[in-house]
Amino acid sequence: MTHILHRQIRDPLPVAVGGHGVYLRDAEGREYIDASGGAAVSCLGHDQADVKQAIREQLDALAYAHTSFFTTKVAEELADTLIADAPAGLSHVYFMSGGSEAVEAALKMARQYFVERGEPQRRWFIARQQSYHGNTLGALSVGGHMPRRKMFWPLMIDVRHIEPCYAYRHQRADESDEAYGQRAADQLDAAIRELGPENVIGFVAETIVGATAGAVTPAPGYFKRIREICDRHGILLILDEVMSGMGRTGTLHACEQEGIAPDLLAVAKGLGAGYQPVGATLLHRKIFDAFANGSGFFQHGHTYMGHPLACAAALAVQRVIKRDRLLENVQTMGARLARRLGERFGNHPFVGDIRGRGLFQAIELVTDRSAKTPFDPARKLHARIKKEAMARGLMVYPSGGTADGTKGDHVLLAPPFIADAEIIDTIVERLGDSVDAATRDSI
Repeated sequence: MTHILHRQIRDPLPVAVGGHGVYLRDAEGREYIDASGGAAVSCLGHDQADVKQAIREQLDALAYAHTSFFTTKVAEELADTLIADAPAGLSHVYFMSGGSEAVEAALKMARQYFVERGEPQRRWFIARQQSYHGNTLGALSVGGHMPRRKMFWPLMIDVRHIEPCYAYRHQRADESDEAYGQRAADQLDAAIRELGPENVIGFVAETIVGATAGAVTPAPGYFKRIREICDRHGILLILDEVMSGMGRTGTLHACEQEGIAPDLLAVAKGLGAGYQPVGATLLHRKIFDAFANGSGFFQHGHTYMGHPLACAAALAVQRVIKRDRLLENVQTMGARLARRLGERFGNHPFVGDIRGRGLFQAIELVTDRSAKTPFDPARKLHARIKKEAMARGLMVYPSGGTADGTKGDHVLLAPPFIADAEIIDTIVERLGDSVDAATRDSI
């Protein structure tokens, strides 16, 4: 009997009681390798001593001060750290309690930026199908995953969606990677021209697609072309790195590997590694200046924004990542994960694609590799794989609707940055056994 409205009402959950390193433990004494970091959150694993100590020390000093009255030393230090390592042009940080809030704030910043500039007619956001940006109504509106939107679409703002940059599903056989990237990016140019550049606020995209399609990486040159299109038409580029950012792909920000900088950048998950709820929106100097030289404020706010305990945890997380050179480990173990996934699933009859970067990788399941045919959604293969994995002491992050919002299954992996070679090998072995068990009746 529970009085919690759980995500799934009919399926009872095990009770988590402890964790250490890459493992979580339930009340029955069973241990699970957290191969997904929850939802790409627990980048330092569980029970990290330095982060816990930083939270204790901040709690002893100050638990809470509302940001309409005070700033705090720890929030200022965290902002300094984030901006020192930020993509070029980003100058200020707005702290929130999670990824949905960070995206919502970015959308409102983008709108207010143009109002401050005397362009209040701008109202359109352009985003991509098969994307996910959060569960607030604004974030859900720019998201392009139909099952998540369907229930609430009458409440959402109108957003224009273009195709994702999803080579496995959309690249033509006669196209080079670069040609496909340009064709995919040119859909943005066409959408802006159709709506009128003077009416468009910005383009919203995950640098690497996370939950809805599973670690889909952009084609070479795609984001450079996107950046050029945004600049030419005078619209903002808003990147969502809530899941793929803060070191997950081997660099602190995923957009570093694309050679671009956004105007607004949403981060969360790995920012605080799960030790406190925290997210942030990083904004370009021109946006800050428009606020500072105009109304003098950003028309937005939450009670717990800039929470001292959350900032203390996030600051400690970033210091541990630097001190322990964990981005190097992400690169090394990411290469091992890619190789081991290739060895285990490269010729698997039901795995059509293996993709991702760093410790952010996925497999996509199909019934026919040559035709790329998804499984019948009624089978809920992704849920079956999760169940089989849990039975083997493995936590993975599967999802359905991969191919088009209705059909398709994938399994996302996002293990902690502290994972070693033995853990990576065990993750792949257990995942292989889980996929085989879940698809046994398809052979």
